Amino acid sequence: MKSRKISVSAIIPFALLLIGALTMITPFAWMLSTALKGSKAVYQIPPQWIPNPVDWANFSEIWTSSNLLVGIRNSAFITSIVIIGSTISSSMAAFSFAKMDFPGKRIFFIALLSTMMMPGVVLLIPQFMMYTQFKWIDTLYPLIIPASLGNVSMIFFLRQYMTGLSSELIDAAKIDGCNYFMIYGKIFVPLSKSAIAANTIFIFMNTWNDYLGPALFTNSKNLQTVQVAIASLNSYYAEQTDIPVVMAASLIAIIPVLVLFSICQKYFTESFAMTGIKG
Repeated sequence: MKSRKISVSAIIPFALLLIGALTMITPFAWMLSTALKGSKAVYQIPPQWIPNPVDWANFSEIWTSSNLLVGIRNSAFITSIVIIGSTISSSMAAFSFAKMDFPGKRIFFIALLSTMMMPGVVLLIPQFMMYTQFKWIDTLYPLIIPASLGNVSMIFFLRQYMTGLSSELIDAAKIDGCNYFMIYGKIFVPLSKSAIAANTIFIFMNTWNDYLGPALFTNSKNLQTVQVAIASLNSYYAEQTDIPVVMAASLIAIIPVLVLFSICQKYFTESFAMTGIKG
């Protein structure tokens, strides 16, 4: 009887997790299925999950009917710089708030967190006016420089993580002649690599999937990002959108995200587990 209760208590959570996993996987499965169909098969009722015949032409057509290759190149360039810049600036700020004492530290931190409560769309008009004055419109500067100067969510997460690390490490490092930059770079950054890796995934996803910023601040075709290039497929066809081609382009666009998550998954789960223990 006891073993039966244990098995039932184990099966129910597993079943719920399985249902949740299927809910998440289904859109990707449908995206793959649609990308391998002809344009008319998309509207077939009942829906056809396994394409028959399989149409691989959609994956070759996207390179001629869209600016996807240029978009991937621009998005990769922007994302790489933003990840490096934001990781350095955010981790330094997090270390300062977690382990250094300076006048008004608490007030500055609360003020920084309060910016998270402001919807991003509220800032679009002031940002556009400011970038116009800087002559940044139709350049990549609005997409790179502000994002590279720090990410509030990452600062908050890393600050919480670093707060749980022993402050005795700082005293020991000072005895060995280390200054704060050396303590930050040689001790706290290596100890926080799992939390930094987890935040790298979020920054990559936010930057790679950003559509609104590139659509507003860039006009030239050679400055399009991958999301703008995919969106332009909707206006490429005069009569109706070729859904399979759009799905094929979307599949290619999510490959870097899936690869990065697969590489950093260990650090991602480890950072949240350690944060939970320290909390």
